[in-house]
Amino acid sequence: MADTIKKLSQTEIYKGVRVHLVTERILLPNGKETDWELILHPGAAAVVPVDDEGKIIMVRQYRNASNSYTLEIPAGVFDSPNEDPKECAARELEEEIGYSSNNIEFLFNFYSAIGICNEIINVFVAKNLIQSKQNLDEDEFITLERYTVDELVQMIINGEIKDNKSISSILLYKEKFGL
Repeated sequence: MADTIKKLSQTEIYKGVRVHLVTERILLPNGKETDWELILHPGAAAVVPVDDEGKIIMVRQYRNASNSYTLEIPAGVFDSPNEDPKECAARELEEEIGYSSNNIEFLFNFYSAIGICNEIINVFVAKNLIQSKQNLDEDEFITLERYTVDELVQMIINGEIKDNKSISSILLYKEKFGL
């Protein structure tokens, strides 16, 4: 069915530092044309950092979109469209929580908001953490918290964790590793 949908044109609405908003003129299967708005995004990586006790290190930070502090796994936007997702995950691991790792493995990737945005978040698991130095961006104010997988699952059930990348990553990590 997607073969019968054709993009006719693209018009830039806004281009910011991290996001790019366009309108695409689309030819539908019924022959009618419509406009679809789309947020173009370079992509991102996230990481589930597992310490030597099996606890996951989470970051608590303010998020303007929700006007609240959220509990999340470390993540960040690609520095360039061609950045290797694993390198981005390693960078964010060190920047946000002050650890490096020689054991970072791919978990999965997903579209963050498939109806309106082309952002793909690549998620990794980091073990064998090595303490280094936290190097936050000037607009980041993060506190670190450690939880067992079961504690995090209960927080998800209770609605205490609202970040989709963190919810899906924690649940998939638990399932994949049989925890």
